[in-house]
Amino acid sequence: MAVSLDPHVAPESLSVLVAFTAGLLSFLSPCVLPLVPSYVTFITGMGLDDVSRAKRAALVHSVLFVLGFTFIFVALGAGASAFGQLLREYRVWIARVGGVMMVLMGLWMLDIIKFGALQQERRMHLSDKPLGYLGTVFVGIAFGAGWTPCLGPTLGAILLLAANETELAKGIGLLTAYSMGLAVPFLLSALAIERFLGFFQKFKHNIGRVNRIAGILLVVVGVLMFTGWFERLAAILQPLTPAFLVERL
Repeated sequence: MAVSLDPHVAPESLSVLVAFTAGLLSFLSPCVLPLVPSYVTFITGMGLDDVSRAKRAALVHSVLFVLGFTFIFVALGAGASAFGQLLREYRVWIARVGGVMMVLMGLWMLDIIKFGALQQERRMHLSDKPLGYLGTVFVGIAFGAGWTPCLGPTLGAILLLAANETELAKGIGLLTAYSMGLAVPFLLSALAIERFLGFFQKFKHNIGRVNRIAGILLVVVGVLMFTGWFERLAAILQPLTPAFLVERL
């Protein structure tokens, strides 16, 4: 079966995989991983020992927290995709400029170049969590808004992919996949907090490597976008994508 190498073939499955992987790497980054226990105790209002016993409450609050930051990321993705559609006649140049920006962000994560703006931390600190489940959603929204600069390189790369999409729904889908990459390990950590703490003690020395892996991923994807090979690679890999997954993309 012949494979089309049309440069305008939409790389849905490959883009979704890249977005989900970027979300996982964001979870393992210094911005998120060391703070997971603090967030779990904050959104539940319980100590770690109580969280391990009240798994149902921990799950409910964690799901609401995830919905909060997913809302922010998806809104950013919708905006990026809408902007890309307004300039769709310049789509090739958007891909090239986006590719260059992605390479630069990857080089920053590899500590090869420095950007002062990306060195600054703009966390949103909440001294008192609002009461109830609605408060947990608000904390998730605050996470999505306040940590965006810290997650900037990986999140920005997915927003660049979203801006290069031809349909708004596909841009939203990319940021949903990114959010799920963050959400799945967070939910698992909340349900098994003792195991997470054991994992963190073993893994914390490798956090720097995660940044380097993310940096390499951004450089590779950026080069592929700039050269137009991201779409061609997606077309080549499309026959390998399971049919049930293609139907959902």
